[in-house]
Amino acid sequence: MDRYKVNKVDKEEKELLDAIDKTDVKKIKKPDLEEQKLFKIAAKNFIKKETKMNIRIDPFELEKIKERARKEGLKYSTLVKSVIHKYLTGQLVEKNKKAG
Repeated sequence: MDRYKVNKVDKEEKELLDAIDKTDVKKIKKPDLEEQKLFKIAAKNFIKKETKMNIRIDPFELEKIKERARKEGLKYSTLVKSVIHKYLTGQLVEKNKKAG
């Protein structure tokens, strides 16, 4: 797992990385043509359809978003998309503010 140079992984991610390390890829058989066809059909069914969206944003706010994205190791558009998703699914939680 050390070869992946990751800073933080949870238990499930560690198990996946360890499983990858233990897998002998030379023993994995190549799917036949019918299996490949089925894989392609399945993949097409799971491809997300996305729509582009343009918004106007204050330059100061955009710079703050870009700074935060850099700290998180993300592209800023990915960070914005993640925040919107978390908000819409109820996962965006405000940190407790210190009383004072």
